Amino acid sequence: MKIKACLFTAFLLFSMTALATGSEGQYDPSVPRPTMSNVSYGPHERNILDFWKAPSDEPAPLVFVIHGGSWAFGSKERVHRSVDVGTLLENGISVVAINYRFLSQAGNVFPPVAVPLHDAARALQFVRSKASEWNVDTTRIGAAGGSAGACTSLWLAYHDDLAVPDSNNPVARESTRLSCVAAKDAQTTLDPVQMKAWTPNSRYGGEAFGQKDFEQFLAKRESLLPWISEYSPYVLAGPEAPPVALFYLAPPSMGQPQEDPTHTANFGVGFKEHCRKLGIECELVYPDAPEVKFATVEDFLIAKLKGVVGFPKGGRGQAGNRIREGSCSL
Repeated sequence: MKIKACLFTAFLLFSMTALATGSEGQYDPSVPRPTMSNVSYGPHERNILDFWKAPSDEPAPLVFVIHGGSWAFGSKERVHRSVDVGTLLENGISVVAINYRFLSQAGNVFPPVAVPLHDAARALQFVRSKASEWNVDTTRIGAAGGSAGACTSLWLAYHDDLAVPDSNNPVARESTRLSCVAAKDAQTTLDPVQMKAWTPNSRYGGEAFGQKDFEQFLAKRESLLPWISEYSPYVLAGPEAPPVALFYLAPPSMGQPQEDPTHTANFGVGFKEHCRKLGIECELVYPDAPEVKFATVEDFLIAKLKGVVGFPKGGRGQAGNRIREGSCSL
């Protein structure tokens, strides 16, 4: 019995360590072997990425995949949860999957969510800096991800370009713009009041802004609004933003409690209406959704990356101060 207890304890410790570091072992059997593995894009041990090179005589488009896990756990080995790598490669689209630092590794940075989001931006710039070597068309890069990775993908799509043209660092001079985003179970707003209006039993989000729980997040909302405005996709979306497609596993029910409030399609309904008013292309897919143009993430990405050349200008547009001015639609 003692031996069994020790083995069980060791297993638990190993599992907890894997969650904390994001080391989840190997890729799903459906995922082809990467062309390059554990390529470093920054100084931290989690600043690594894997690259799958599509066979192409010309520079190929690329899908940049950001894993989910509440910005607290997970790893690039979850790529199969966001995209079918094999299908993209067969269609001449290269793939990158990244790791990034977690909220718990933010140190003195505030809000903590800035760390994983800016890691993703840096990884994207690094990929662009490898365009010649990796045969990447830098004007056709889309992002994909699930949950927190989906929110990060939308943040990249809508935020002002983070390139620093006069930097001495060639990676920093690269653009962070995207051609499109395919997001699964995305949190499209990080405003707790807006979350509660769409889904009354909302409970996640405060950790991203250094709050211990959702109640404290609500209580501190006013003081956090400048940060919410910097990191919430809803606020950053502007009229020249790239097309996005939002995918959810269950139908929405706006204003009603949800079984999974953190990944509810209510996020998609509220955001799609916002995009409609801004004139932004936003597809919303869930079971029995009306007027579905792209049934899968791969359909959307292939259509956008193989049919359109170039990434849009702008980003924040006129929406950048919407929450700060107290006029967000709830």
